[in-house]
Amino acid sequence: MTDTPRVGIPEHLQRRMSMPEQHEYLRTKVSHRKVSRRSALIGGVATAGAAGGIGVLAGSASTASAGAPTLVTAPATAEVDGSLVAPFGRHLAFGADPKTQMRISWQVPFAVRRPYVRVGLKPWELSRKVEAEVRDLHTPSLSKKLPAVDQYYLHAALDGLRPGTTYYYGVGHDGFDPAEASRLSTIGSFRTAPAGAEKFVFTAFGDQGVSYDALGNDQLILGQNPSFHLHAGDICYADSSGHGEESDTYDARVWDQFLAQTESVAASVPWMVTTGNHDMEAWYSPNGYGGQSARWSLPENGPDAAQAPGVYSFTYGNVGVVALDANDVSYEIPANQGYTNGKQTAWLDKRLRALRADPGIDFIVVFFHHCAYSTSTHASDGGVRDAWVGLFEKHQVDLVINGHNHVYERTDAIKGGEVGKPVPIGATTDPKRDGIVYVTAGGAGKELYSFGVGVKDSYEGHVHDHDHILTFHWTKPRLPDPDTVEWSRVRYTGFSFLAVEAEPGAQPKLKVTALAESGERIDAFEIVRGTS
Repeated sequence: MTDTPRVGIPEHLQRRMSMPEQHEYLRTKVSHRKVSRRSALIGGVATAGAAGGIGVLAGSASTASAGAPTLVTAPATAEVDGSLVAPFGRHLAFGADPKTQMRISWQVPFAVRRPYVRVGLKPWELSRKVEAEVRDLHTPSLSKKLPAVDQYYLHAALDGLRPGTTYYYGVGHDGFDPAEASRLSTIGSFRTAPAGAEKFVFTAFGDQGVSYDALGNDQLILGQNPSFHLHAGDICYADSSGHGEESDTYDARVWDQFLAQTESVAASVPWMVTTGNHDMEAWYSPNGYGGQSARWSLPENGPDAAQAPGVYSFTYGNVGVVALDANDVSYEIPANQGYTNGKQTAWLDKRLRALRADPGIDFIVVFFHHCAYSTSTHASDGGVRDAWVGLFEKHQVDLVINGHNHVYERTDAIKGGEVGKPVPIGATTDPKRDGIVYVTAGGAGKELYSFGVGVKDSYEGHVHDHDHILTFHWTKPRLPDPDTVEWSRVRYTGFSFLAVEAEPGAQPKLKVTALAESGERIDAFEIVRGTS
């Protein structure tokens, strides 16, 4: 694949610009009135526009200035009635310590006064009240077909919680009290991580978007009763192009649909996301990630939470989880290549070393977007292999989960770039001896991909020999380099997700299962350390 000239873009912009360059280009290209991404609470009151007023997004293009609708400020005497503004899109995430920290996030369609969370140990006794932070996000009209959009995201940080405890919560603001009898149906709940190791389940997928199939997968996930969910990037596809370029189309309203869709699960299951190529939204600074920082509250223990919000780690029971941003190392899609200047990779090395040295950690799971090993449409990213696979092997990572390719594909155990041990369905593998299993779980809900010509699906009940598969991986000059692989063990071109059960004990296990949207099991294997 080679770059082709982009029609309508000046010659000096034909080269690939970095994310910061694109941001500055768009700022000068689009006339807009920008609302700050993160508004501080002053005296506990959050407003937009003039003092005392409530910011209301004008829905008519007649308010446009150079194609961008402006933010119209209503006078103080015509405030939006808070009782008529209902919160939506609730989603949870752990803080850096899942035993004692939870982050509650939600959205409102208009600016509201004094947003907060009520929390307690019983649904009818929400005695603790925590003020929320407002992160208001303005997206200008980036094309004639798209309006300017203002969105209001609210976040509350709960610290000092008890391990292994169920809490109930409600989100509200002036005029909307979740503790009122008429609104008790809006009360949600969550459970903090246990103080020690106990059996639990987590789920994972990538490439979700907004669709009936995405919603169907969400409901199946809820049925697994997971302690948390990992989303390996390409979250909602508001940016449909996914190149990370200033010419990408972008519709911020898709986020409203996505968060409403996801609320049925994410309001009770911490939704831990990382960053895909479709999540590089070039309008927002820095690095196209300002929108992600406005919409999500994630652990801030990575190398740089402001620059790289999708890079962090947490520990739940006997499992250490590491989230990475593969846009930083990708050869295929280089818009953000090298944006951390090596800081992410250095942090990864240090973090994996610390997790492996922790006697309470049996397993390490790493998740990110671009595939280290896959044979479907995007194939494998050589940038990921060059930067990180050596570190995974050095620190004996137990499981790697990717998205990017909209299929389910699972490798044998890979060691040194080759099959360390065949891992057929139902088999057991030991990462210390055999190598690492890589799972592409990209069938969350977006349009599905296929495998190469003549390559058949091979999953439980429909097993086919894989022999040699002709595919490719991306090299540093952004060229596809042919691969002939033997490591592609399980392949499925339907919607699906991953469920992983962590079982502590004298012989700890990770029981990995892949389920189709129908609920049918398509893959299963076990990871057991130290069997040799």
